[in-house]
Amino acid sequence: MRRDNPFISDVGYRDAVIAMADSADVVTQELPIAATQTGFFGLYPAGDFRLADGKCTDCATIPSARWYFEHETIGVPVPGMTIAGYARSIDPFDDVRRWHAARTDGAAPEYPPLVWVAAPELVRHAHLHTDGTSLDLAGTALPLDRVEKIPLNRSYYDASSTRFFASRPLTARGCLDTDGRFVVRTLWPEDFHLRDTPAFRALPADIAPGLALRQLMREEPNGGARSPFAAFTLWQRTSTATNWRGRTVLAFIVNGAQGDDDEAHAGHFAIVTGRIADDGAIGDWLVNNFYTLDAESEKGIIAAPVPLDNYLADLNSGQAYYRPSYLIVAVLKQERAAALAQAALARIYNQFYRHQLAYYHPTTNCTSISIDTLRALGLDVPARGPTSRLLAWLGFPYFAAKERSVAKAKLAFDYLTVDQTRLMPAAALESIFDSLLTLAGGTATKASADRSLGQMLAQDLDALAFLRVPQIPSSRAWGDAPAVNAREYRARVPRDRSKIQIVPVPGRPFPERLRDADLQPPPPHRSDRAALVWGIALLYGIPGLIAKAWKHLCASR
Repeated sequence: MRRDNPFISDVGYRDAVIAMADSADVVTQELPIAATQTGFFGLYPAGDFRLADGKCTDCATIPSARWYFEHETIGVPVPGMTIAGYARSIDPFDDVRRWHAARTDGAAPEYPPLVWVAAPELVRHAHLHTDGTSLDLAGTALPLDRVEKIPLNRSYYDASSTRFFASRPLTARGCLDTDGRFVVRTLWPEDFHLRDTPAFRALPADIAPGLALRQLMREEPNGGARSPFAAFTLWQRTSTATNWRGRTVLAFIVNGAQGDDDEAHAGHFAIVTGRIADDGAIGDWLVNNFYTLDAESEKGIIAAPVPLDNYLADLNSGQAYYRPSYLIVAVLKQERAAALAQAALARIYNQFYRHQLAYYHPTTNCTSISIDTLRALGLDVPARGPTSRLLAWLGFPYFAAKERSVAKAKLAFDYLTVDQTRLMPAAALESIFDSLLTLAGGTATKASADRSLGQMLAQDLDALAFLRVPQIPSSRAWGDAPAVNAREYRARVPRDRSKIQIVPVPGRPFPERLRDADLQPPPPHRSDRAALVWGIALLYGIPGLIAKAWKHLCASR
C-alpha cells in the first residue's frame, strides 16, 4: 500500500498490503491504527483529537504553539471541544489563580492546545522478533525499521535494546512507509502496568515520609536503572476497592540522574494525569513535560503534553533510555482533581509557547513551573527554603572573579537562593508525597466550600502507589537516582573541569513575528539586586575605604 504522506493519517482500521518477511507472498492484514482512533490521551478520549502537524491552518491551537511542531505529528482537539485559553497582560500563575477562582463546579473539560503524539499510528500487543527486524502481530510479521538517530544524541538503540524488548509484549508508535515497513518511533513494554493492585509496602515509622521515599528510590543499585519494573502501594483507605482498573490518577514523575551528562544529575520532573486502563495499561497517561523552548534538544525533546509511553520510550527522546524513573501515583475516587490540574497546565502551556512564561533554569524550569501551578491551585507543597542565601551574597564577587563573568555569578546566585522544591525534582517529589500523606490523614469536610486542589485531593484520595521504571538498555551509560540537593549534585560533578560532560546544543530563537503585543517583561531575578549592590560596593564602597585608609595613614605621619 502506498501513501503520498506516510507521516500524517486520519484513518482508523484499514487494510494494508504487507510483504511477509519470510515469503515473497503478499497478504492483506488489518494493521496499525491511527493514534487518535483508540485509547486516551490522559483523561481525554483520543477520538476527541485529530492528527495534524504544526503547519495546520484550520486548528484552533495558537500559532506560537504550532510553530514548534511544524515537522511533528500532533493531536489537536476536534471542533466542538473547549480548548484552554489564557489571559493577556498578566503573570501566568496569577492567570491560573483567577481562572480557578472563576471556574464553576461541573465545568466542561478544557483541552490542551495540542498533544505531541510523535507518530501517527499504533500497534498494540505486538512481539519483537529476536533478530529485531520485525514485529509479530498474532502470527503475521510486520517488517520494521527504526527512526533515525538524532545526530547530537550520544546514544541509541542497540542489540541490548532488542534483547530487552524481545522478551515482552509491546505497544509501538510509528508509521507505515511507502514500502509497507513500519518505522518505529516508540517501543513501550506492556508489562509495565497496574493490572493488579500493587503489593503493600509499609513506610518506616521512625523517619519522615519524604526520606522514606528517598530510600525507596535508592534501595536498588543505580537507583533501579537495571532492576525490574516495580510497583508498591504505600497507603490506601480501608474502604478502597482492591481493583484499580478504570480509576483516575494524578501522578508525579521524577526521572533520575543521567550517567554521562553532568548537567543532569538532579533529574527531571513532570505532572501526569490519566486513567488506569481496563487491562491495567498506563502508557496512555499524559505527561506534562516542560523543557526549554529556546534551544534545540540533543534528544529532540519539545515541551508539550505527551503520552507516557512516548515520554519514556521514544527511541531518541525517551527518558527511560537515559535513566530510571519514579512515580508517586494518587488513585482518586473521581477525576475532578486531575481534570483541574490538567486544565491549569494547558493554560500554562499557552503562556509558555507564546513566551509570557520564559524558561530560566534556576527559577523557571520543569520543577518550578509544575510546583508553581500546583500551589496556584491551592495544593500546599511544603517549601524547603534556599540552599544558602548567605553563600549567595558573600560568594557573588568570588563567582564573578572565578568565572570572569557577572552573568555566571548571577546564575549561581539564583541557584543558591531559589527554594529547593522549585529547583530539585527529587526534593519536589518528596514534599508532594509529604503533602499527600498529610491530606490522606486529615479530616476533609465533604461539604466544604473550599474548591482548592488540596481540598479535592483530601476528599478524593483513595490510594498512593510508588512505581519504579527501569532504564532501557542501549548504548547509553547507566543512570542513577537523582541528587536531592546542591551538595549531592556537586559531589557527582568531576572536580577536574576538563572531565565534565556537557552536550552543547544550538539555540532556537523565537520568531519576533509571533510575539504578542501584550507580553509583559519578565520579572527581575534576585541576582539583579545582588549585582547592583555589589556593583555599588565595588564602585564606591571599596575605593572609599581605600581613600579613608590612605588619609588616615597620611595623617599619622
